Amino acid sequence: MRKLIIAGIGTEIGKTVVSSIVVEALQADYWKPVQSGALEDSDTETVRRLISNPVTRFHPETYRLREPLSPHAAAAIDGIEISLNAFQLPKTANALVVELAGGLLVPLNDHDLTIDLVQQLNLPVLLVSKHYLGSINHTLLSVEALKNRGIPILGLVFNGPSTPASEEFIVNYTGLRRFGRIDWETGISKEFVSRYAAVMRALLEEHDGN
Repeated sequence: MRKLIIAGIGTEIGKTVVSSIVVEALQADYWKPVQSGALEDSDTETVRRLISNPVTRFHPETYRLREPLSPHAAAAIDGIEISLNAFQLPKTANALVVELAGGLLVPLNDHDLTIDLVQQLNLPVLLVSKHYLGSINHTLLSVEALKNRGIPILGLVFNGPSTPASEEFIVNYTGLRRFGRIDWETGISKEFVSRYAAVMRALLEEHDGN
């Protein structure tokens, strides 16, 4: 069964929405290794609200940190230190979607970055990009960082209002497969996720068939 990581080119990029769509497309399990802040309305709870299938299981976060800060800073406030050794992929026979916190070079502690966790988990990455001034640079830097570590990249998902020139440049320059674009809408609902999940499922099946 497919297991993958949803990473973003920064924070507030749309990883949780994309995670919901992929979870629904695959009827996959979901795991957020680190939750910083919003413990009562976590990303896990958001995905739980947005999906419709009865199969998905939600695996508990390894770290639940009170403050909405970089994991290393939030952990320090809580009086703990995040350790890479504490992270273990959930045991499941189902597909699995792993959603990261923040961008790839966000620090987990004084010496480990989120990309170190990605490398340890040894799963392919679906990278979420969002159109804004500077997003080309941030996307290419994220792709470069993954490639430098030898981390396989499944492809790209674009989120938000369309900027065709930016999107085409990124796809052509990186040579990565495009797994659709999520249009900006004022409200994200189960119906919204279900609609995009059907498209994502077809794109993943097409990828697997090639």
